[in-house]
Amino acid sequence: MDLATIIGIVVGFTVVLGAIFAGGEFMTFVNVPSILIVLGGSIATTILRFPLNGVLGALVLGGKTVFQQKKFDAREMIDEMARLSDVIRKNGPLGLEGVPIEDEFLSKGIQYIADGYDGEFIQDTLQRERDLNLERLEEGARIYQSLGDAAPAFGMIGTLVGLVQMLSTMDDPSTIGPSMAVALLTTLYGAMISNIVCLPIADKLAAKFKTEELSQNLAIDGVIQIRANKSPDVIKDVLVSYLPQNLREEVAEAA
Repeated sequence: MDLATIIGIVVGFTVVLGAIFAGGEFMTFVNVPSILIVLGGSIATTILRFPLNGVLGALVLGGKTVFQQKKFDAREMIDEMARLSDVIRKNGPLGLEGVPIEDEFLSKGIQYIADGYDGEFIQDTLQRERDLNLERLEEGARIYQSLGDAAPAFGMIGTLVGLVQMLSTMDDPSTIGPSMAVALLTTLYGAMISNIVCLPIADKLAAKFKTEELSQNLAIDGVIQIRANKSPDVIKDVLVSYLPQNLREEVAEAA
């Protein structure tokens, strides 16, 4: 679970709610028409721009990404692939059966080796799966970015609606308050939904895209080297380019 995301969302809403409770009654800031304008308008605009099934999938993907971020350590993965290479050189492909592998993508590639598939098939299959995974992440980021862009815009639309209602009924003082509430609260809702929820999730998905791209490319290259029966030292030499410069020097010193 990504603790930073949870802390950020909780602190963001707590600050706003704290200001609300400190300055007045909470129900003053609850307005159903404003919520409908911002949420309904943002979702409608996003559905117009993207396929419906893509939007639904992105909402689920965003939730999983935000609260289930997995840690990726390139050096640990390289060490693990060197260990797997040693296993296959000693016991053959069947020696890989039942070896515990934490990374799901790497585990799938190792299972292909254990099943006896040739290197070209393994590479094509893993690259296709990588491309599809990255495509889903990219589309998810664009969908949340769209929601984040649309929410403030519909907040402004709600503000204009409220102002028109207020100005058209200036002769009736009882309507000024509700109309002004719609005018102001839609802007507040749009800003909160955009900046505390949608845009941060879009950035998280973009960051996950880069991490997944790196980890899956590393896994594919490592699996191909293992399938070619390369030695652990050769695999480390080939894959060390995935590491930052300071870690490359540590690996070289250890070697």
